[in-house]
Amino acid sequence: MATILFTGFPGFLGSELLPRVVLRTESDAAVCVVQQRFMDLAGRRATELVTRYPALEGRIELMEGDITLPGLGLGDQPSLPSTVREVYHLAAVYDLSVERPVGMKVNVDGTVHTLDFAASCAGLERFQYVSTCYVSGRWPGVFSETDLDKGQEFNNFYEETKFLAEVEVQKRMSQGLPATIYRPSIVVGDSDSGETQKYDGPYYVIRWLLRQPVVAFLPMFGRPKEVRVNVIPRDFIIQAVTRLSGLESSLGRVYQIADPNPLTVSELVDEAARATGRYVVRIPALKSFAKAAIDYLPGVDRVLQIPSPVLDYFTLPTHYSTQQMLNDLDGSGITVPRFPDYINNLVRFVCSNPQIGSAAMS
Repeated sequence: MATILFTGFPGFLGSELLPRVVLRTESDAAVCVVQQRFMDLAGRRATELVTRYPALEGRIELMEGDITLPGLGLGDQPSLPSTVREVYHLAAVYDLSVERPVGMKVNVDGTVHTLDFAASCAGLERFQYVSTCYVSGRWPGVFSETDLDKGQEFNNFYEETKFLAEVEVQKRMSQGLPATIYRPSIVVGDSDSGETQKYDGPYYVIRWLLRQPVVAFLPMFGRPKEVRVNVIPRDFIIQAVTRLSGLESSLGRVYQIADPNPLTVSELVDEAARATGRYVVRIPALKSFAKAAIDYLPGVDRVLQIPSPVLDYFTLPTHYSTQQMLNDLDGSGITVPRFPDYINNLVRFVCSNPQIGSAAMS
């Protein structure tokens, strides 16, 4: 029985990706490296998966560990590396407000430790790494799937530390590590059910509108009719990564899992207004003033409930090329859902689940 090692379970993406990867064969098993404080949640999530997919019975093992420690904090597991043929590294701090020391420890050191573990696996066939489109920082123009270090500036430490982590992965790839890299754009919930684990990205706009009366006021920054916001639903990411990770031809490639035709900021606001039943009055504003007000004026952050780093993504000058992804998904039947076709489902889920917050697992 071969082992597929996962980090990032029981996270939003890892929980749905695991069954699809493990069930490709009748014998593969998953070993999930889980922090001690998430073990109870991981146990419940694993039980739910076995209920949904009975063929997973006995094929999910949870191991207490920590990617920020050498050896993934797994202790004495001398036989584990000899069984691992594939590693899926999804664990990271997905938080735009993360402090640099935390981002370096989890995103960079954690990736290095996972790479080191993978290097100890003699039978390793593939290191599957989930990065982010936002390794681009504020690059002005098209950022391709073969781009990485273009001297770009970063909006926050999340972007910087994910960039530095991918630098480490690509360095190992150049030294012979068999790997594939996936860069999702802004992730929202399932396009059919609307289900999500946290509210961030476009959800800040949706929730802001829902808290207002029928006539809603919304600050707008920069060039909203020109700047595009790249949003992708979880189910597409899962389908795409499942498909691409199983292709021999994907070895050594980088895929930007993003919308090739994203909406402009103005179009996204129009769709959010339609789905929430609001008439939006757009108020031109300076982004620098708005960020300063959120960060320094007492009470503003409580009223808006929008972290200041989020505003940068409504003025981002970057467009993401997805040609490699589209080429390798061609003929699979997997296509990118259009945001206007599923935003009603996102709004419906938000209205039914007000208790969910925007905090990241870390």
